[in-house]
Amino acid sequence: MTKKKRENLGVALEPETPIIPAAPEPALLQEVVQGASLQNEAELGTQWVISIDGLEEKLSQCRRDLEAVNDKLDREELSPEARRCLEKEQNSLMSKVSNYEKELKLLRQENQKNMLLSMAIFILLSLVYICWTS
Repeated sequence: MTKKKRENLGVALEPETPIIPAAPEPALLQEVVQGASLQNEAELGTQWVISIDGLEEKLSQCRRDLEAVNDKLDREELSPEARRCLEKEQNSLMSKVSNYEKELKLLRQENQKNMLLSMAIFILLSLVYICWTS
């Protein structure tokens, strides 16, 4: 759908320039988890936060756009072509929301695994320090 058609239909447009950097691709995230692309843990933590925040922002924008499309479909009399176009946009937004939710779930699971691993390492090092200094 072109920008002009969207404006005529009153569908919310996606921002021209993203406010938050785009989330890395899942394949890149897998490399990050394995330590292949980032050297230190501070960069890794920052990358996860940016990825989760970016996906949450995209998800909320898609939900707002979906709500606007649903309102437009429910409240206004539309020509068959305009209705078809909005329904197509609605399906597209619903699939985007679904994909973003899946990616966000995976990121949160990886984040939880990393947090548990960090806690285990911290506890292990604390025990070694306590045993060493006793």
